[in-house]
Amino acid sequence: MRPHLDSTAEAKSMSSQNTETLQTQQPPTSSADLESMLNRINNLAKGESANPTTAPKSDPVGPAIPQLPNSSSQPVAKPVPPEVHPALQKEQPLQEENCDGAWQPAEPVSLEQAGVTEGQLEHLVLRCLAAAGDLSGRQLAEQHAMPFGLIEPAFADLKQAQLVAYRGSAPMNDYIYQLTDMGRETAKKLSDHCSYFGSAPVTLSAYLESVQEQTLTKMHPTVKDLQRAFSDLLVNQKMLRRLGPAVNSGRGLFLFGAAGNGKTSIAERITKAFGDTVWVPRAIGIDGEIMRIFDPGLHEEVPLEGSSGPLNTHAVDKRWVRIRRPTIVVGGELTMDALEVMAGAGNNVSEAPLQMKSNCGTLVIDDFGRQRMTTDELLNRWIVPLEKRYDFLKMVSGKKIQVPFDQLIIFSTNLEPKDLVDDAFLRRIPYKIEVPDPSEEEFRKLFEIMAPIVGLEFDQEALDYVIDTHYKPIKRPFRCCQPRDLLLQIRNYCHYLDVPPLMCKEYIDYAVENYFAIM
Repeated sequence: MRPHLDSTAEAKSMSSQNTETLQTQQPPTSSADLESMLNRINNLAKGESANPTTAPKSDPVGPAIPQLPNSSSQPVAKPVPPEVHPALQKEQPLQEENCDGAWQPAEPVSLEQAGVTEGQLEHLVLRCLAAAGDLSGRQLAEQHAMPFGLIEPAFADLKQAQLVAYRGSAPMNDYIYQLTDMGRETAKKLSDHCSYFGSAPVTLSAYLESVQEQTLTKMHPTVKDLQRAFSDLLVNQKMLRRLGPAVNSGRGLFLFGAAGNGKTSIAERITKAFGDTVWVPRAIGIDGEIMRIFDPGLHEEVPLEGSSGPLNTHAVDKRWVRIRRPTIVVGGELTMDALEVMAGAGNNVSEAPLQMKSNCGTLVIDDFGRQRMTTDELLNRWIVPLEKRYDFLKMVSGKKIQVPFDQLIIFSTNLEPKDLVDDAFLRRIPYKIEVPDPSEEEFRKLFEIMAPIVGLEFDQEALDYVIDTHYKPIKRPFRCCQPRDLLLQIRNYCHYLDVPPLMCKEYIDYAVENYFAIM
């Protein structure tokens, strides 16, 4: 039994040694080394010998990158989860498409991707603190529309330079910052050069790319699109057949006809046929100058639905604004200054011209021919942009830039186009559409539609009286605006008399007498 015991003891000793050997050779728990072991096992399964000299070496800086056996020192290009190798994670593109296929600006993951330098951020922070007082880091990030993780290093640099100081702590590992004496002096000098402290500007190239992605030339509205756009307006099918090709062209068109037939209303609804929303930047930076694009007075903001928290897979760049596709209408107040870059109240801060603010939308020149500027001046200014679809603008500093001229220009007038422009310009406006007077059937339909809208009960007998008494005997032409205007006259008169609003002969005669007094 002794030899057996000896052999058993020897076996236990060998087992203990093997266990220690296995323990010393047990791979670490890092994912990189696990992947290296899997590569070696796969090679052994294929009949290849594992070369221990190619095992991953320890790296004090980060996890090792596995190497192929018997290969050079080049690392293997394998997809690595972001939580394992964050340094190897690829940056998101500056622009992307959301789940609905519509273009949207993706949130930047680096200052280089955002097109903003550390110096620009620091200057914005100093000017903002000088104007608004003490703010937390997250408040400053929101003011400048930048991710907190990208703007936070600027706070540390400013504090190290003794330009800002901590006034107190703020939630979520944040601080409240205030300017030091040196910081206030520096901010004053910066404000003398440029007073802007809004959202960080986007680059001109990013803006050009956004217009290219959202251009009208990619949109081809169909009959259904136009019917949807004009669903709240009475437009006959013949007019829609003429408008359809003109809208699809994405180029300028003339709407002409008698006053009051809805030319402006038609022009305002054409934009709806191209889609609902587009993205525009709040401001763009051009060689140190700031140009504002987003205009709350002309643009209608349409915020994104849903959460913008960390679970949102489509985080957008907050320096951009989602707006309803713009429709800008200008009339007799239009001047040449509105078509050029306008210097703002602050130094090196300017406003984009009207045609730039209407990019990817519609610009309506209402009452064309009655502007404070002559028609020749306006047409000479746009004769090249209408042909080439790009424009040249002169910045406040004197620098010239090329920008897209990407909108549907609509000239609405009750004058004859031949009396306003020459043939050279008319050639560049391929569609000239007359808006005719409504037929008697359409005129009656307008009364029927407008009566409940203005608060009156429709009366067919009263309408017959209007047409047979005040239109047909004197051959007065029908106009699309007249049903609404006459019904409003009746309603206001009834409110004055403190009686229920009714369509009766007495009130109709009063309204007609007032409305057509000098017409």
